[in-house]
Amino acid sequence: MTDRSSRPRGTRDPYGIGPVTTFVWPAIAVVVLIAIAWMTVGLWNFQLPFVRNSSTGGNNPNGGGPAATPAPSNVVIVEPDVTFPGSIVYSKGGNIWIQTGTSVTQLTNGGDDTMPAFSADGQWVYYIHVTEGRGKFPSGGTGQRTWYDLETPTLMRVSADGSSTQRLLTGRYTRSNSTWFYWMRQPTPTPDGKAVVLVTDGPSPLQSDVVLKRFTIATKQLTSLNLPESGDLGHQDPAWRPDGKLLLYVRNGRQGSLGAPQIYRYDPSTKRTAPITGPGYLAPAFSPDGLWVAATKTDAFGEDVVILDGQGKEVLKVSDDHHSFSPVWSPAGNAIAFLHLTGAIVDLRMATLDASTGQWTVTKTIDLTKVSDLDGASRPSWFVPASELPAPSTVPGPTGSAAPASTGSAGP
Repeated sequence: MTDRSSRPRGTRDPYGIGPVTTFVWPAIAVVVLIAIAWMTVGLWNFQLPFVRNSSTGGNNPNGGGPAATPAPSNVVIVEPDVTFPGSIVYSKGGNIWIQTGTSVTQLTNGGDDTMPAFSADGQWVYYIHVTEGRGKFPSGGTGQRTWYDLETPTLMRVSADGSSTQRLLTGRYTRSNSTWFYWMRQPTPTPDGKAVVLVTDGPSPLQSDVVLKRFTIATKQLTSLNLPESGDLGHQDPAWRPDGKLLLYVRNGRQGSLGAPQIYRYDPSTKRTAPITGPGYLAPAFSPDGLWVAATKTDAFGEDVVILDGQGKEVLKVSDDHHSFSPVWSPAGNAIAFLHLTGAIVDLRMATLDASTGQWTVTKTIDLTKVSDLDGASRPSWFVPASELPAPSTVPGPTGSAAPASTGSAGP
């Protein structure tokens, strides 16, 4: 078996950098370029673990450096006047947190949890738990087994009040006397609650790229959606339309030495796929009415959050600082939350939207966290209970947008 990439992985440091002690603008420019390269190539370099060195340091009995310091020694800093409907879940320090206004609740406490996502009814938060360990596996096609450091993912879910935790699927892979694992990232529950779409090379990592697959909760079966790839670069960033009739995702690509991610739509009823953007767009998120898509746009200067119409045309720049990414639309329809990079620190921001003029505008942008160092590889997820949602006729949105459609080019 060959190693597709020699680049190290990093689930808690998605930009491949450590903390900085000074705020130097030239350094930020370098950080942004690294961020673009990392996020656009996505998961296609996440294939092999590291070969174990015979000398290990730190106090982690599984190796790989010091053990994670569990929360609540970690803190999330929130401005005292922050308000928004519902709750937003995110990852910080390898733990899952839920923020409701200025109240922040920690759901997990192991230092190895990431990529949370609310179920459609808000009862569960799905996430990935990583277990570090050791395993032997044949190396280099020689058949001789070698010790590896393993980071085995497990699909988990925890009730939103933290009272119950369930293990749904493990990425542990065994063959003969060898132990390996397969990747699982970005769990995205289906709106009907029956399944979870994952980015994974399971259940047989030797026979699959890291692509979109469906895990059915009742049967515990993992099946591929059989979506086309660009080479073996795989997929990332799945996002369901609220009615469950369309799935957006990113098909990773390359243009020369540069990443060229592109947002596609998939219709589960017809099994058809089609692009909705050209290269340079990531992390799509549907508006509650399914008419609009928030996304991350990448260019030579960095990343910004934009709104796209039903044909993939850009209609609004939500941010213009080249340091903003991974948007999530409020289920109330009137705001977008997104991650923002300052130096090496990731925080959460929210842009309030208005459409009274017939076009989207941003009325204000506020910080939901301050200097809190959130997990930049974990998209936030937002749930608003029905009691806090506006009536359908009052959900803000410009006129003239294309109606949602499950096929064709009339909608996302």
